[in-house]
Amino acid sequence: MTEAHTNPQDADRPMSQAVWRGWRRRCPNCGEGGIFTGYLKVRDECPHCGESLHHHRADDGPPYLTLLIVGHIVGPGMLWYFVAFEPDPYSFMAIFMGASVVLSLWFLPRLKGVIVGVQWAARMHGFGHGDPPSDLS
Repeated sequence: MTEAHTNPQDADRPMSQAVWRGWRRRCPNCGEGGIFTGYLKVRDECPHCGESLHHHRADDGPPYLTLLIVGHIVGPGMLWYFVAFEPDPYSFMAIFMGASVVLSLWFLPRLKGVIVGVQWAARMHGFGHGDPPSDLS
């Protein structure tokens, strides 16, 4: 019989938990420390558990997903509002440009956290390769 791998570096990292923690803008490893130093700047390591986070490569993923989601919320909302109320163009623009900006600013850091969480759970871009074992608490 073969023994199961007991190396902590080979342990599974739960994807759904890492995604949820990323959505909450928390460390994908411990769920306690914040992953951002500012609005979108990812920390080099978690202040709570010390997990290295500098490996992330979120790049254009978060803005793309933000645009996709906000467009699917605002687009139908614009159509419904225009048909239901026939507003003047300036109030229509003000409402939906404002809504687009607010929704984009709200979604962007959360989706970046999700992408960092996915990369951490899947051990992409250096996460989990040669790093000290992580605590899966």
